[in-house]
Amino acid sequence: MSAQARASSPQITFTGGRSQRSPVRRREGSSLGEDGHAEGSLFIPKFVSKAAEVGVGFKFAIFGGLHGDEEAGVLAAFDLVRWAATSPIELSDFELHIYPVCNPTGHESKSRHNWSGLDLNREFWVGSPSPEVSYLEAELRREHFDGIIQLHSDDTSDGCYGFVSGSLLSEHLICPALAAADELLPRNGSPVIDGFLASSDVIKEGYQGILCGPPEQRPRPVEIVFETPALAPLSHQVNATTTAVKTILAEYRRLQAYAADL
Repeated sequence: MSAQARASSPQITFTGGRSQRSPVRRREGSSLGEDGHAEGSLFIPKFVSKAAEVGVGFKFAIFGGLHGDEEAGVLAAFDLVRWAATSPIELSDFELHIYPVCNPTGHESKSRHNWSGLDLNREFWVGSPSPEVSYLEAELRREHFDGIIQLHSDDTSDGCYGFVSGSLLSEHLICPALAAADELLPRNGSPVIDGFLASSDVIKEGYQGILCGPPEQRPRPVEIVFETPALAPLSHQVNATTTAVKTILAEYRRLQAYAADL
């Protein structure tokens, strides 16, 4: 998004990026090895879309690019930033924090791992030395999100699927999201996906160390990982991902309204 576009949309704020000092830095003396990066700062851009009324609304975070070779999530996250900048009525009661590129060195080198060879999505809440993880953990603790959505793609899958954890609402949100995305890309349909048992394209187990809410957070946030088939056309992956995220947000609002009427 250009500086001019950001300036014309007061709902969207931007931090990080190459225009200012990053809150994340590499450790002194660390080397990026064979990819040729010089020492310096890491930049993890963050966009925030505020709710229409200050202090009111649901707070959700969207994370893309945790694996640097998964471009669909990055592009979908930026598409969601542009959507939020139009101040759609669908976001009037949401505060969105969007992190499109969580692994900047991996994204630059088109590598799953970061500059030091770490798979960042196995490093959360385990005392990781990764500066990217330290920064994102601090964000997760400070912001106390109601919902956390990760955007990924899987080159071993022939269809979309999802992981859920945290709040029990997570499963009730991913199912309609997968159904909506099915109009653009097929669903996986296998009883075993990525080595885990799956039911209706949803996995309730998961890897240790994935990005999620702080262990001490109560109540637990909604935690969803949305996966597209990486070998599908990129534009289809991006459209399916943005459709899924918008569906998750709409369903969350609907379920919260329903609960309030009980």
